Amino acid sequence: MFLALVVGTVVAPVQIPALDGRKLLLVRPIKPDGTPTGKTRIALDSVQAGEGDRVLVLDEGNGGRQILGDPKAPVKTIVVGVVDYVDVHGARVYDHRRRTEAQGS
Repeated sequence: MFLALVVGTVVAPVQIPALDGRKLLLVRPIKPDGTPTGKTRIALDSVQAGEGDRVLVLDEGNGGRQILGDPKAPVKTIVVGVVDYVDVHGARVYDHRRRTEAQGS
C-alpha cells in the first residue's frame, strides 16, 4: 500500500465488463510531505476520490479483487481510502482541512 496524489482521471469508453461504470484515476506516489516518489499509474477508484485528493492505494491484485467482490476481475491497483491528515513523528505534515480552507480563501 502507498500514499498517492490524484492528478487526474482516465476515460476509457470501451473497457471490459468488470470495470464498467467504475472511475479510473491517475495517481502519483508521494512521500508523507507530498514529494513525488514514483511513476504515475492508473488506479481503480473505490472511494469516490477526486483530483487533488491524497489517497491510500493498494497495489496488489488479490486485495483489489476482494474489494470488488469479483475473483476474476483484472485489477491490480485500487484506491482504498482518502487521507484526512498525515502525522510524522508527532508533527502534522498534511491536513486536508487546511488545504480546503486555503482553497476557499
